[in-house]
Amino acid sequence: MQQILVVEDESVIRTALRRLLERNGYTVAEAASVQEAEAKHNLIDFDLIISDLRLPGAPGTDLIKKAGDVPVLIMTSYASLRSAVDSMRMGAVDYIAKPFDHSDMISAVERIIADHPTPRVEDSQRSATVSDDSGDPVSGIIGNCPAMLRLFEHIKKVAPTDSSVLVLGETGTGKEQVARSVHQHSKRAGKTLICVNCAAIPDTLIESELFGYEKGAFTGANASRMGLIEAADGGTLFLDEIGELPMEAQARLLRFIQEGEIRRIGSVHSRKVNVRLICATHRNLHSLAAEGLFRQDLYYRINVLRLALPPLRERGKDILHLAEHLLQVQAQRLGKTGMELSPRAIQAITTYQWPGNVRELQHAIERAVVLAEGQEIDNEVLGIDLELVNINRIRGQGIQTASHHTPRNITSDPAEDLSLEDYFQRFVLEHQDSMSETELAQKLGISRKCLWERRQRFEIPRKKASSGSGRRRKAAS
Repeated sequence: MQQILVVEDESVIRTALRRLLERNGYTVAEAASVQEAEAKHNLIDFDLIISDLRLPGAPGTDLIKKAGDVPVLIMTSYASLRSAVDSMRMGAVDYIAKPFDHSDMISAVERIIADHPTPRVEDSQRSATVSDDSGDPVSGIIGNCPAMLRLFEHIKKVAPTDSSVLVLGETGTGKEQVARSVHQHSKRAGKTLICVNCAAIPDTLIESELFGYEKGAFTGANASRMGLIEAADGGTLFLDEIGELPMEAQARLLRFIQEGEIRRIGSVHSRKVNVRLICATHRNLHSLAAEGLFRQDLYYRINVLRLALPPLRERGKDILHLAEHLLQVQAQRLGKTGMELSPRAIQAITTYQWPGNVRELQHAIERAVVLAEGQEIDNEVLGIDLELVNINRIRGQGIQTASHHTPRNITSDPAEDLSLEDYFQRFVLEHQDSMSETELAQKLGISRKCLWERRQRFEIPRKKASSGSGRRRKAAS
């Protein structure tokens, strides 16, 4: 059973988070500060540490170095979002904004623990071997999350061989970049790399494009033409979106893979070619083959070595690093140096799901650099509506909202599992005597107007000034 340490000075949040995690099968320890966490616990014994950013005494980011290889998830309000991003640069595995939804927290915990298993000696030795290797087979590919590190290690093993490679990943994840990396670090690096998008060529032309044709083979064939496979002789052929290849072309491609030869359309002679094949697809070829929509024998031929690219939404803090890199590239290209992402832009980038993956992020950054009027890029020029993103996340997780007419029981045991509405009501009631409205709003990560609106919705009146404070104001006047 995984062990989690929660470091949070607010007892309501700490207790609710402990109950939430325990209910989902985790063993949970608590601390109210960094100093208490060090005094009571051995930090390296935990699988994950969840810490508030702002704590009495040392900040939560101090745990990053103290915990060694144990991942640290930082909790923060919107008001300190920039500091949360800085903490990620310091080594925090991720951050989550308060008040957080239960499903968001559990999803983050599951993902982080899955991506950061308890270190083993052999794992550390393997990591050291990978980092010490002078030959870099992943130049041009940015990524430091566990999934990408595994991909880089596989590329190192795959690149020197001549075996066929199948690259899997959603649209826009960078499959062509992976194919280029495999080619550049293979024995064929000095030869030609031919890239073909099978979905971009009409079915009637795909065979002639791949295999070439002889003069007079069909109407309009006024001269013989070399095909793309033949043009890649000695090098590498990359067939992107191979799942879109017509069945007739699949049969001819299978013969090329089996025999190492091609025959131009209209010719009676075959030609030997020495080509390494790399294929890519976003589709499930195994299911297509089972349904008769893709040749099974071809699937088995191309599925020799397999490289899987994770979607951008599953790459954790890689998203922010990639966005900042793309921002520098685009700003330099357009002569707009010194540009940076605003806190709202960072929040948008790290919470948006990016269905178009790296390609969508690249286009969003390019558009933002072109449209931005100052040095700072906001979420609006990125084309991301933060409110819509949050609403979609809540809808997707089936959050039950509170009734406007029936307020929740706000006097129950503070150790109960709190919803977002429960958390808001309890926090306001417990702190409105000691905090101003501005301080309450900042701690909750919302505006004063939003705080007022939620007070009205949950029927929580503002605390009137005490008679003592009134007398003090009168005496002062």
